[in-house]
Amino acid sequence: SRTAMNADAHPTVPAPLHEAYQAMLAAADPRRVLARHLPPPPAGRTVVVGLGKAAAAMAQAVESQWTGPLEGVVVVPEGAALPLARLRIVESSHPVPDERSVRGARALLDAVQGLGPDDLVLALVSGGGSALCAWPVDGVSLQDKQALTRALLASGASIHEMNLVRAQLSAIKGGRLAAAAWPARVATLLISDIPGDDPSLVASGPTLGTAGTRADAHEVLRRHGIAPGPAIAQALSGDANPAIQPDDPRLSRNTCIVVASAWDGLQAASQAVRARGLACHVLGDALEGETRDLAIAHAGIVDAILRHGQPFEAPCMLLSGGEATVTLRGNGRGGRNTEFALAFGLAVERSGSAPHVHLLSAGTDGLDGRAGAAGAWLAPDTLGRARALGLSPRDHLDRNDSASLFDRIDGLVRTGPTHTNINDFRAILIAP
Repeated sequence: SRTAMNADAHPTVPAPLHEAYQAMLAAADPRRVLARHLPPPPAGRTVVVGLGKAAAAMAQAVESQWTGPLEGVVVVPEGAALPLARLRIVESSHPVPDERSVRGARALLDAVQGLGPDDLVLALVSGGGSALCAWPVDGVSLQDKQALTRALLASGASIHEMNLVRAQLSAIKGGRLAAAAWPARVATLLISDIPGDDPSLVASGPTLGTAGTRADAHEVLRRHGIAPGPAIAQALSGDANPAIQPDDPRLSRNTCIVVASAWDGLQAASQAVRARGLACHVLGDALEGETRDLAIAHAGIVDAILRHGQPFEAPCMLLSGGEATVTLRGNGRGGRNTEFALAFGLAVERSGSAPHVHLLSAGTDGLDGRAGAAGAWLAPDTLGRARALGLSPRDHLDRNDSASLFDRIDGLVRTGPTHTNINDFRAILIAP
């Protein structure tokens, strides 16, 4: 599978944007970064349990380096499987769980049954695992979880909030997979898609204890105006099958290492830009908030650079990572990256900065909501070309239909599955 834009896909995309995105992806490629973090083989069995968008490539990295016996299963999104020699691979559903998600969760729990203190569970965890492995707690149906997932996705809830709720309603998340593996030791290798890199929130922390509570989950739902159905309300009010606390004795022998994060990728991207002799500035690796607001804030920085030479001088490139949120107001086709690009384009047009700016905004997993692509790129003439086709950028933004607009003008960034996930990548190239 391709792990970056096809070099010939968008010949008008400035090379620094293309190269920065490729560098971001390369820095998070499990086959490059995971091997040096592997623990020593145990005296007993080694069982791999993997879940998430990077799980297949992580499993390949383990198979290529592990010399002893190896068994286990990894769960990946549909279409993201890779060839494995010793481990079983299961395709599942994302972003809304289905019956395959239940089967995936059961496969992981079955894999860690009957282990002893001399055995090692090697957990390969990455973003996307929450939907891919969904076994609801007793009393909650899959349909209940599906309805709640759709409501959270439409509400503008952050990934922190969504995974906090998920951890309280799962038979596998919130440390329960690690508890099921006891007394075996669990070594978690993690690729973080969470702004701030809290390991317990990646894939809702199946092998890590959580300090979150059911009261916290209730508060998330209240904050976003989500009324849980009776089954979920009952589960969040009860005390059966609680999430595992960080100080639980069953976790005392376990370890966790973040092997790749957005910060790693942004540093690699900035080095690639500077190697071209262009100034590059990383605004942050954990920028969150409503997508349109975040786009306006980025456009404001661009305007200050062009008008005042502050906080940086042009020419330069700005990079940022993190995960914005989209509150759905329409039923169009798009994602947070295509929506960011369109909102940013309108904002720099209003300020008069548009003639000086190129932008690339894309997910590092190759997916962007319902966009059917990783994201989008914006040139000085993008909105003009859209209007020449009879399209209204403002109308497309209001209907959450940003991807449809970019598709019409060949502005989508398509990569296919990248087999990693360190959240979103935004690059802004500013010319004087």
